Amino acid sequence: MPYENGAVLHSGGHKGTEAEFGRNAERWGLEEVTYTFDGHLSERDRGLVHLGPAELAKGDVSMEIVSRHMGRTYHSAERIRRVIQSIFHMVVNSHHVLAVGWLLPSGLVKGGTGWGVELAKFFNRPVSVFDQETNAWYTWQDGEWRAESPVLEVRPFSATGTRSLTDPGREAIRELFERSFGPAPE
Repeated sequence: MPYENGAVLHSGGHKGTEAEFGRNAERWGLEEVTYTFDGHLSERDRGLVHLGPAELAKGDVSMEIVSRHMGRTYHSAERIRRVIQSIFHMVVNSHHVLAVGWLLPSGLVKGGTGWGVELAKFFNRPVSVFDQETNAWYTWQDGEWRAESPVLEVRPFSATGTRSLTDPGREAIRELFERSFGPAPE
């Protein structure tokens, strides 16, 4: 039975964090929107939305700006560009952005996951990160990360994160759904 409350998961359906969020969304009966594009490998196929060149261009940003902001160089720039463009669609269509990965001392989130987090900050979306180093949730508030276990509202949300999801990360996602929507339906 669908959970008819307006909570909709937006993700890219990638292996690891995004696929785990998708499995939980399906278990709780939530709608799922999975953004894909030519050449994209997704583990999830519920709610596929294919982004063509015109849609991807809406999320275009200079890779030099992304590299400078994230403090790293991205290899295979064209493939990464399309991923970054698709992350734009996840964030702008969501009220709350959740990520699983590693918080760095700089306050950034490690890897490509960090771009989704930075976009959420830029678009003034609530953003929460499960840090797999400390095994705790953090929410961005007043310009800093604060320990806080998030709750999903009855609004669209997006999930992004590492492909290297740990068991505590998987458990944190399940507990987030339970905290937000109650026990999983049978």
